[in-house]
Amino acid sequence: MSKPDEKLQKVLARTGLGSRREMERWISDGRVYINGRLAKLGDRVDAKASISVDRKAITPATAEKTRVLLYHKPRGEITSRNDPEGRDTVFKKLPRLQRGRWISVGRLDYNTSGLLLFTTDGELANALMHPSSGIEREYLARVKGEIGEADLQALKEGVLLEDGMARFTDIQDGGGKGANRWFYAVIMEGRTREVRRLWESRGCKVSRLKRVRYGSIFIPARIKKGMWMLLSAAEVKSLYRQVNLPPKPADPTPLSPNRKGGKPKPGKGKARKPGKDKDAKGGKGKHHKPAKRSKGKPAKPRDGQRKGGGESKGKKSGGEKRQKKKR
Repeated sequence: MSKPDEKLQKVLARTGLGSRREMERWISDGRVYINGRLAKLGDRVDAKASISVDRKAITPATAEKTRVLLYHKPRGEITSRNDPEGRDTVFKKLPRLQRGRWISVGRLDYNTSGLLLFTTDGELANALMHPSSGIEREYLARVKGEIGEADLQALKEGVLLEDGMARFTDIQDGGGKGANRWFYAVIMEGRTREVRRLWESRGCKVSRLKRVRYGSIFIPARIKKGMWMLLSAAEVKSLYRQVNLPPKPADPTPLSPNRKGGKPKPGKGKARKPGKDKDAKGGKGKHHKPAKRSKGKPAKPRDGQRKGGGESKGKKSGGEKRQKKKR
């Protein structure tokens, strides 16, 4: 049950209805009632409170079990449940749940690809997104324009954007020559178009952008665009520890097929059991473990990560060539 005198949005998020931010929007939109009266932001509830959403009663209980799903988002999809323009949404590609709903951990814009995490635990989603948790987000960007050492240093020290100071905690060369180069860059928050705006502040344009890591989680090489997989119990536990939350066990309930309109192609969109994936590198079919690293720096890639120019077609970047030589 909920603890005595908790914020309403926190109690709602814990039921798996959505993140705290989303629950705050629901309250503001007049969708939530407490003991028969319209709720408002700032309301607090206890275990005896009668709560309803859209006139349907809910049980303010803590979700005992959770799921965390990794989705490899392609360009051309939005991170919203519905779109007035009729564009594809990432939620159409996700498996159905018998209880609760998928909550996205942050967003990626329409033209950005890469790693997206989803969970059924609103508290975990909120903690992973909140800047105070200091969770690293690593991106691979193809940057068009002249970039010198002074520019890279300025981006690490901090740049004043429209919504305040922003910076990369670390930048690494990902290959390429001349006016088109690849860079790996790490940020510690998720403001709208923050990565693109940082590069644009130096007179450059980002022509490709892909998120390759969120916290300790990478995209395994076998998870191609449009595919998803459930994280292992160990990985889920690691995420809880990173945000100082008590870990919850994984939900063993079987997943239903994808929603109508999001049916994957044969062999895609199916949950993979990391321990049985024969294609995983290392010879034993085990899911990769992120390498230990210093705070704020891009992690050393494993399981096929960090292929410079992974989003481009045709000619491979210098980063990819070096990767092949090392292998």
